[in-house]
Amino acid sequence: MTVGSEAVSPPARAPRRRRGVRRLSRRDKTVAALLLGIPLLLDLVFIWLPALGSVGLSFTKWNGVGGLHAKACLPNVPSILNNGCLYGVQNYHQAATIYPEFWPAVRHNLIWLAVFILVATPLGMLFAVLIDRGIKGSRMYQSALFLPVMLSLALIGIIWEFLYSQNFGLINTVLGRNGNSNAIDWLGDPHLNLWAVLVEATWRQAGYVMVLYLAGLKAVDPTLREAARVDGANAWQTFWRVIFPTMRPINIVILVVTVIESLRAFDLVYITNKGINGLELLSVLVTSNIVGETQRVGFGSALGVVLLVISLVPISVFLFQTFRREEAR
Repeated sequence: MTVGSEAVSPPARAPRRRRGVRRLSRRDKTVAALLLGIPLLLDLVFIWLPALGSVGLSFTKWNGVGGLHAKACLPNVPSILNNGCLYGVQNYHQAATIYPEFWPAVRHNLIWLAVFILVATPLGMLFAVLIDRGIKGSRMYQSALFLPVMLSLALIGIIWEFLYSQNFGLINTVLGRNGNSNAIDWLGDPHLNLWAVLVEATWRQAGYVMVLYLAGLKAVDPTLREAARVDGANAWQTFWRVIFPTMRPINIVILVVTVIESLRAFDLVYITNKGINGLELLSVLVTSNIVGETQRVGFGSALGVVLLVISLVPISVFLFQTFRREEAR
């Protein structure tokens, strides 16, 4: 007798349950609130409140807490903290018309920016290209060129003072003018000190730009180089026609960083001669008016607002380009 075998059907699968959104517990909400709230609070306290406070103070004539009573204010205006008053746009008008150091400071900042763009940035790009090609000793060169970036600007100023010193400096010693009447006063001569300090700043900025360009070069697709080599392009043509256009985001970042660094330059000139006698900069004028002997807080705040507005221009351009590129994708 044959026994028929019945086909065994596979067990029916249980219907999949749709995964629901996991509800956050009270502990998760507390942790998220702390992680978001603490940085936001610090940002408000240390960045936004001082910035908005400076904008407000720029429309006042205030000599600081405990200062002398402000005089020559506009008529019929309310008093502020018993030693200041609302002053309108008079601080900005005085800065542009009767403050003698304002326009020289603007000119020096523009010279600083031009040197960074025309000298420091090409040097940093050249260093990055040479190191990226894997020359012998590239690690050593990279460390040596990046060393000034790791040093504080105050220390860089002290190092270069030993080089520029009129009495025992290395440069005057090499020129044979050390300790005599023909010694060059690199940091005291108003016709030379700006360019001498710019050499210090360029020494540091070139290393910074080199690191940024190295990061951009490492991110370039190697197949682009191979394709250019197959097409018969030499190293110069490969870089300018293939590699450089692909580093457009890095170029924008470097441009923004260069503008900001040139506007906030402070340490080197303040160490040299406190930003006077040919080294006037906007950042130094802000400091000298707010915490200096005169303590014209309202006027110094107006200069700080001018510096802030100038700084926001390249940042706004960078953000506009970035968001437009993201929308295009």
